[in-house]
Amino acid sequence: MSDNTQGLRVQSGSAALRAGVELLSSMRFAISLLTVICIASVIGTVLKQHEPAVNYVNQFGPFWAELFGAIQLNAVYSAWWFLLILAFLVTSTSLCIARNTPKILTDLKVYKENIREQSLKAFHHKAEADLNESAEAEARRIGTMLAGGGWKVRLQQRDTAAGPGTGWMVAAKAGAANKLGYIAAHSAIVLVCLGGLLDGDLIVRAQMLLGGKTPYQGGGLIADVKPEHRLSERNPTFRGNLLVAEGTQSSTAILNQSDGVLLQDLPFAIELKKFIVEHYSTGMPKLFASEIVIHDKATGEKTPARVEVNHPASYKGIEIYQSSFDDGGSHLKMRAVPMVAGAKPFDIEGVVGNSTELTNKGGGPGSDKLTLEFTALRTINVENFAGAGPGSTGVDVRKVDLRESVESRLGAANKTVTKKELRNVGPSVSYKLRDAAGQAREFHNYMLPVDTGDGAPVFLLGVRETPSEPFRYLRVPADDAGSMDGFLRMKAALADPEAREVAVRRYVAQAIDASRPELAEQLRQSASRALALFAGRGMVDGKPTGGLQAVSDFMEANVPEAERARAGEVLVRILNGTLFELAQLSRQRAGLPPLPQDEKTQGFMTQAVLSLSDAQIYPAPLVFELKDFTQVQASVFQVARAPGKNIVYLGCALLILGVFAMLYVRERRVWVWLAPRDGDGTRSHAVMALSTNRKTMDGDHEFVQLAQKLIGATKAPEGTA
Repeated sequence: MSDNTQGLRVQSGSAALRAGVELLSSMRFAISLLTVICIASVIGTVLKQHEPAVNYVNQFGPFWAELFGAIQLNAVYSAWWFLLILAFLVTSTSLCIARNTPKILTDLKVYKENIREQSLKAFHHKAEADLNESAEAEARRIGTMLAGGGWKVRLQQRDTAAGPGTGWMVAAKAGAANKLGYIAAHSAIVLVCLGGLLDGDLIVRAQMLLGGKTPYQGGGLIADVKPEHRLSERNPTFRGNLLVAEGTQSSTAILNQSDGVLLQDLPFAIELKKFIVEHYSTGMPKLFASEIVIHDKATGEKTPARVEVNHPASYKGIEIYQSSFDDGGSHLKMRAVPMVAGAKPFDIEGVVGNSTELTNKGGGPGSDKLTLEFTALRTINVENFAGAGPGSTGVDVRKVDLRESVESRLGAANKTVTKKELRNVGPSVSYKLRDAAGQAREFHNYMLPVDTGDGAPVFLLGVRETPSEPFRYLRVPADDAGSMDGFLRMKAALADPEAREVAVRRYVAQAIDASRPELAEQLRQSASRALALFAGRGMVDGKPTGGLQAVSDFMEANVPEAERARAGEVLVRILNGTLFELAQLSRQRAGLPPLPQDEKTQGFMTQAVLSLSDAQIYPAPLVFELKDFTQVQASVFQVARAPGKNIVYLGCALLILGVFAMLYVRERRVWVWLAPRDGDGTRSHAVMALSTNRKTMDGDHEFVQLAQKLIGATKAPEGTA
C-alpha cells in the first residue's frame, strides 16, 4: 500500500508506545504474521486435527504427542495463539489501511497540474513539438482528445517562466483503480480474517471463558449431560458433527475440543429415513447421500430434504453437510469358538458400539473376566488378488523385459500396466477383547472363507495389539462343508492324548509292512514323540510349547547338524501322516465319512498343519465367528452456523478485484505544457511527458502513440525504445 514498510508514526506518547504502534501498523509486521499463519495452516493440513490423544501417541510417540498437545498443534485452527495471530493481523492490516487510505484518496483527486516545464523535461517519457495553433486552442483540442480516450483532464492557464505571455497546462490521469486495488486487497485480508474469527472457535471459547461452559469428558447418554457442557440454540456460530442412524433422529451436535466435547443443541431434529451408498469396483464409495426429514422443534413442521457430498441442505441459517457414514448399531449374531481344550462353542448376539461381559473358564487357573466390544461391521471388502495364483512364485530374476518394466512406471495413471484382480471377499466383523486390567486387543475376522490363490479356502482371523500395527492373520482352512468345524475337531483331537495314540497306531499299521513287525515299535515311538511335540504342553512362562517351532527346537537339540536335513524330512512325513489319521479319527467320532485322498484333501491338510502350529500363539482363548447380521447404516453430518461465511465471500471478491487491479491496471499521468512560440501568440510550442507506476513495453508504445496523436511527434520520443 505504500512505497516503504514503515508503520504509522505517532507524535505523542512514550517511546515504547510510538514504537509499538509503528511496528503494529507496518507492512513488515503484517507480512510476518501472514507467514506464520501460512506455516500453521500447512501444519493443520498435514497433521490430522482433533484426533484422540492415543492416536498421536501411537503414531509419533509419547514425547511428540505431549508436545503437540501442549502447543495445540492437534487443534491448530482453534488454538489460542492462532486466533491471537489472526486478531493481530486484523489490527495491523486495519492500521495500515487507515494510514494509507487518506493519502490514496487525496492522490486520486490531485492532477498535479502545477508541475513546471523543466520538470517535464526530466521525465523518462518526454517529447517536444511546434504546433500551428495558439496555446489555448491546442490545450482545448488536446484536452478533448484525452477525455474522449477515457482520461480525466484538467486545464490550467498560467504565466510562462520564459517571458511574457500566458501558457496552458493540460494534466490528465487514468488507471486510478490501481490504487483502489491496494485498498481492496488489504481490506479483503481484514474481512477474511474477521470471517475466520467469527466462524472459528472464538465465540465458543468466549462462552467457555465468560459463560462457565466446560468440555465434557465422560460417557453415557446425551440427555444426561449437564447444562454447563451444552451450548444454547441461539449460539451465533458453531461447527459440529451429528451422527444419525437409520430410523432415528438427533438434535444435538458434538463440538470436539482438545480436552473433551461440547454439546450444541439445535433448533431442529434430523431424522434419517434412508442412507444411500454406491461403490466403485475397488470397494471405495463413489456416492453417499442421505434422505432426511427435518423436524422443527418450535412449530413441529416436517421438511424432507436430501443431503449429498457438496450438496448441503440449509434450514434456519444452519447448513447440513454430508460428512461421512458409519455403522448405526448393526445387530450381530456370532459364534464363540474356543481356542483352548475342554471348552465348548456358544452363540452370542450383540450390537455394534455395545459390549458384553464374558467369563473365560478355560484360559488358565481361576476365571478371567473379559469384555467383548463390538466395534465395526463391513459388508464389502474388496481385495486385490493379482498374482496370487498357484503358479505365482514372485519375480523371475531370469526374465528381463525392459519394455514392461518401463511402462509399468511411466505413462498416464489410467494406462498403467499394473495388473489388478479385485474381488469382494464378503463381510467382516471387528471387535475388541478387553481384560480385567483394561488392556485390549483388536480382532478382524472375515465371515466367509477366502481363496487366496492356492485353491484351499481359508477363514482369515486377524489380530493386532495396537491401532498403529497392521493385522496379523491366522488362516484356518475351510472343511468340505465350508466351515471351521473340521479344523476345530482336529485341534480338539490333537489336545487329547488318547486320540493321538489311536492316530499313531493307525498310521503305523498302514506305514509298516506286516512282514516286518520289528519296525513297528520304533516307528510308533517316533510318531508319538513327533505328535506330542507338535501338540505341546500349553503355555509355559507365557510362551507356547508346541507347533512346528517345537519340532524344530527338538531337532536342533538332539540331531547332529549334518543329519538334520534328512531327519527333518522323515519327521515331517511322519507328522503329516499321523495328523491325517487324526483328522480321519475326528471325522469318524463325529459320524462323518472319511476324507478322500485327493488334491483337495491334500490342500486342506497342508493348511491345517500350518494353522494348528500358528494357533499355538493365537493371543485369545476365543475366536468370534460372524454367522449372521442385520446392517443398520448411520450418516455423519456436519452442521454449521457460519455468519462469517458471507463476510469471507465478500473478502474473496475484494481480493480478486484488488489483485486484478494491481496487476492489470496501470496508473498513468500525462502532462502537456503549451507556451506561445511568437509574439502574437498564434502558434505554440508543446512539451509532453508521461509517468506510469510500472515501466513496461506497453507504456513505451502507448506514449509513442499519444505523442503522435496529441502533438504530432513523428519520431520516437526521447527515452523510449
